[in-house]
Amino acid sequence: MDLSALFSLNDKVAIVTGGSEGVGLSIAEFLAAAGAKVVICSRNQGKLDKVSSRLNDKGYEVTGFVCNVGHMAELPMLVDKTIETYGQIDILVNNAGTNPFLGVVHEASLEVFDKIMAVNVKAPFELSKLCLPHLRKSSNASIINISSIGALSPEPFLGLYSVSKSALNSLTKVFAKEWGNQKVRVNAICPGVMKTKFSEALWNNDQHLETIMKRLAIKRLAKTEEVAALALFLASPAASYISGSIFTVDGGFTS
Repeated sequence: MDLSALFSLNDKVAIVTGGSEGVGLSIAEFLAAAGAKVVICSRNQGKLDKVSSRLNDKGYEVTGFVCNVGHMAELPMLVDKTIETYGQIDILVNNAGTNPFLGVVHEASLEVFDKIMAVNVKAPFELSKLCLPHLRKSSNASIINISSIGALSPEPFLGLYSVSKSALNSLTKVFAKEWGNQKVRVNAICPGVMKTKFSEALWNNDQHLETIMKRLAIKRLAKTEEVAALALFLASPAASYISGSIFTVDGGFTS
């Protein structure tokens, strides 16, 4: 058995939303290093061009398209541009997320609720559906939703965010059950707290950080590369019989 082929993504095409920084960027780099052609999207073309150029200089094939996943009208354009450029879609990583509110849920407005749900749940729902006709044609189709440990147990002051990620986990299982007969695998990853810009409100607050550290079995924050390594596994042939699963990368936080 050629074990290296189990993790090869040669001749595969991947879309990674929110791929210009943080977890999304690490995932995009890992997939590209395994041989995939990777499309990344975010709201800033300048940042996308800079990231794509750096990764292309390493010998990877990465292309960036502007797409605000919270705007449903922009999602078909992302899929169309990917098909126009590479002719196929084999892997979709729904990574883009938002959390514009930190506080107790009864103080959140409907506007905030709608924004969180649009980006964290509605966008993966719609983009997965748009990619499905192309994923069906793949020999190893994989959708990977980036969720959160908050989906498993609501985190203090992150109630609405936790609700949205719980919905994403459920959506993962629904898609996995309904699309399994079309040979499309769907899984979710729930990362712990990482030192990224997105989670700065947690790790940059001494009180929050102390609370987190007390619950960790491995006494440090997660690295984006550790989430990316699992994403690579789930995208690869090595995970060919894994679907509908929710994985944690949290240093034992939820154990």
